[in-house]
Amino acid sequence: MAKKKLHIPHLTNRKFFHTIFWSLIVSGLIVGAAAAIGRASHNMNIALEEKPDIALYILLPEEEIGKSTLLRESENERDYLAETKDGPKFVKLKKGKEQWYAALVESLHEGGDSTHNP
Repeated sequence: MAKKKLHIPHLTNRKFFHTIFWSLIVSGLIVGAAAAIGRASHNMNIALEEKPDIALYILLPEEEIGKSTLLRESENERDYLAETKDGPKFVKLKKGKEQWYAALVESLHEGGDSTHNP
């Protein structure tokens, strides 16, 4: 099979502009995808550093948290009551040097009759 040689003087305007058009489209898509991935990564870091309410769901995906209630808040610590697939749990988030982490995840017993007769 013989190779075709590229003859610039015989290149038509249509083929030239077609090639330029598609190269601009593809390069724009590559830049857009890289920007979207970078932005998502940045948002994830911000969520773990500054938004502990979102960090609760990100740090504990295996718990399948449906609803959470903030119980107590201080500068570097937050306590939550979280409704999970296994029932209610107490979750304590603490702030490290750069991001929040789950310091304690403790199962709670669902309340029945609160009076105890010996």
